[in-house]
This record gives sequence, structure tokens and C-alpha cells, in this order.
Amino acid sequence: MSNLPNCPKCGSVYTYNDGTSNICPECAHEWQDAASDTTDDDKVIKDSNGNILQDGDTVTVIKDLKIKGTSLVVKVGTKVKNIRLVDGDHDIDCKIDGIGPMKLKSEFVKKV
Repeated sequence: MSNLPNCPKCGSVYTYNDGTSNICPECAHEWQDAASDTTDDDKVIKDSNGNILQDGDTVTVIKDLKIKGTSLVVKVGTKVKNIRLVDGDHDIDCKIDGIGPMKLKSEFVKKV
């Protein structure tokens, strides 16, 4: 019927999957499937061309980026040195000459 594993704690065959974990209704034991074990440390951030980015890389902006709340624009071809990768929607933390500290999305840069 289903290919879910038996409960590792009590051996029950009545297990069910709840998104990211398996649950046993008899003993209330929850566990992750070995195939679905992923950690946030495994998150890989890639640029617009699919190159893997790392802390300290130099990137180039591929699109004019308007900065909210100001009339400043980060122009195409602007080089950004010594980037730091962070969690979140804007996954690059950097300092741009003439503008200051900023957060960028990796989809708008390419590795140099």
C-alpha cells in the first residue's frame, strides 16, 4: 500500500508522512527520512550564470538596480569586491564604492 518505513522506536506499520518528517500515531515518535535529510549548511548560492559564490568573491552587477528611498542607482558593470554570503532573500552582503553597505540578490550578479 505505502512505502513508508516502520517506526524505528516501536516498529509500528501505521506511520504517515507530514511534510518533512515521518510520524508514528501509536507512540508519537517523529523522525526525518534518511533521503530527505538536508541542512541549511548545504545551501549553495549561485550567481546568474550558475557559478557557485563564496565569501570574499568579486562580482559584477548585471542589471541597473534602483535603491529604495533614494535617487541612487547601482549601474550595470559595477564591480563589488569581498562579498559576504548571508541567509535571507538578499543573500549577498557587500559595500559598494560611492554608495555604502548594501544587500544584493545573487540573481543580479555574475562572478568575475
